Amino acid sequence: MRLQRLGGNFTQVEKYDLITLGSGSAAFAAAIRAAELGAKVAMVERSTVGGTCVNTGCVPSKHLLSVGEISYYKNRGHEGIEISASLDFPGIIREKREIVEAIRKRRYIDVIDALGITLVRGQAAFISKNEVEADGRILQADKFIIATGSYPHIPPIDGLGTVDYLTNIEAMELPRPPSSMIVIGGRALGLEFAQMFSHFGTKVTVLQRSPRIIPEEESIISDYLRTYLEDEGINVQTGTLVESVRKERGNIIVTAIVEGERKEFEAEKLLMATGRKPDTGGLALEKAGVDVDRNDAIVVNGELRTSARHIWAAGDVLGEPMLETVAGKEGFIAAENAIANRERKMEFSAIPHAVFTMPQVASVGLTERKAEERGIKCRCSTIPVELVPKAVLTKDTRGLVKMVIDDSTERILGVHILASLAADMIHEGVLAVKYGMTIGDIIDTVHVFPTMTEAVKLAAQSFRRDVSRMSCCAE
Repeated sequence: MRLQRLGGNFTQVEKYDLITLGSGSAAFAAAIRAAELGAKVAMVERSTVGGTCVNTGCVPSKHLLSVGEISYYKNRGHEGIEISASLDFPGIIREKREIVEAIRKRRYIDVIDALGITLVRGQAAFISKNEVEADGRILQADKFIIATGSYPHIPPIDGLGTVDYLTNIEAMELPRPPSSMIVIGGRALGLEFAQMFSHFGTKVTVLQRSPRIIPEEESIISDYLRTYLEDEGINVQTGTLVESVRKERGNIIVTAIVEGERKEFEAEKLLMATGRKPDTGGLALEKAGVDVDRNDAIVVNGELRTSARHIWAAGDVLGEPMLETVAGKEGFIAAENAIANRERKMEFSAIPHAVFTMPQVASVGLTERKAEERGIKCRCSTIPVELVPKAVLTKDTRGLVKMVIDDSTERILGVHILASLAADMIHEGVLAVKYGMTIGDIIDTVHVFPTMTEAVKLAAQSFRRDVSRMSCCAE
């Protein structure tokens, strides 16, 4: 070990084979794989170990969504059942914290200890090409993986700085459900939180800039989901341009142009669900020769290598798609390339994503529009979930399945689902898209009856026959 001057003092330099900046999904996947390959690894984290997903993202939000669904749908549709329930919101939040803490310890902190990874607390900043400083320590490595994640993007809106708005982080720590809430943003996060609080008794208004909610999805799915949300009492406004925000009479008032008409919306709380930005601030990337784009996302090649050949990057810090599963896969690939020189590339053609509203949305592959934009002659078929026996048995027939196939080969290009278990159902579609399966491959596969995943087979069969006139389990 050698000493190096830092400020006015000499500091011992710690040497590693690989240093990851961040401790979320991408960083952990990278650190675990690097350790498995025999590397000496350090992980630098300035905040809470585990990153967004476990602490303020997927884990707590999906737990609260589940609790809200249990409370809201407790008597849905079934005769002979009457269930009453009281809402202990502080208890719900307390349980959420306990679950987060347990998963963080078992799946993150204990993993660090088991693999002998060195955890360094503090803001990392490059001080040279091969060195970072964190909390007064100098860490040196031959290879680095930057995986510092993302943070909520708050657009400039007149008056926003004068009100106490919420992000998803603060929203999941409220002491009680507000009487009313305005959600700015109608994509995944905005809709999940809108329905979550609606199920807890909050009167919710969603303001979405584009003409449709979840605009990247198939238009039929966006339209149907909007209808279901409005049926539950959520006020959904699309084509909305937010002009200003102010506080008046103890409430927050949002002024917006809605389809050419100026309107005002008033609520107790305002939730900003307007996307996320790569978190590259404070890293002094210029000292390592790492380039970023105009959105502050780190620029990488197909192998996730940055403009500095000894540095890779993975996860939300690269920009869209910002998905926990993508981050984990990218972290794994980056570590293999950094430590074992595998020259692996990330494949995005069969990445599934989901929106955990109820019913859920899940998609993989190309939409009809995307296929046409690529010059592919495609065919599409859509079936309503009401044709799925399991949906009828459970008395939730909301939703549909749309399948996109190549017109000449019948190869499955995309699967798009709106259903109560869409996030679980989509994986058959993932395999179909990934391995170039045809509708014949799906039709020829025996499915369990009665299950919601039969919907994927019915969608495939619908290209060849009228599935509304089939008996159960018919081939």
